[in-house]
Amino acid sequence: MTTPFRLLGIPGSLRKASYCAAVLEAIAAEIAPRAETAIAPIGALPLYNQDLDIEPRPAPVAALRGAIEAAEGLIVVSTEYNHGTPGVLKNAIDWASRPAFASPLKDKPVLIVTCSMASTGGVRAQYQLREAFASTLSRPVATPEVVIGGVHQRMTDGRFTDRAVLDFAAAACERLLAEIARDRRG
Repeated sequence: MTTPFRLLGIPGSLRKASYCAAVLEAIAAEIAPRAETAIAPIGALPLYNQDLDIEPRPAPVAALRGAIEAAEGLIVVSTEYNHGTPGVLKNAIDWASRPAFASPLKDKPVLIVTCSMASTGGVRAQYQLREAFASTLSRPVATPEVVIGGVHQRMTDGRFTDRAVLDFAAAACERLLAEIARDRRG
């Protein structure tokens, strides 16, 4: 048996009953045991401040950067606030993107998933995230966008359960895993 892929999931919401976290957990379950997905908590990160971006970095920053370095790829699941990326997620990207052009995000394949209670499913945040990750020299996965509209209507007892969407997201994950497999082959 081949070694499972090592992924890091980053939810873009801090809410206790976060739809982002529920979607991320459901996707991780879909691709297990082929991939082990750790979840990165981003709520304890301080606001990005270049004055703090020195060694030793704040513990939550060091933990996030270490988790990204250890992962072969990322799955980012974000909501959309005011037609854009939530500040907490952008803050995590800003911390992880240093030093510029040589960060742990460089060359890292990233699958971006967005969800929203609105019918648009966070599509505007999807494009902002693609641009942000491209600017960090990450590799946003080329796949049809996974956007989940009306996410609150696709939950059962706090779990994301929409089979059609999970199948679609799993197909996008296959693109992510294929990129990682190519990386492994060198």
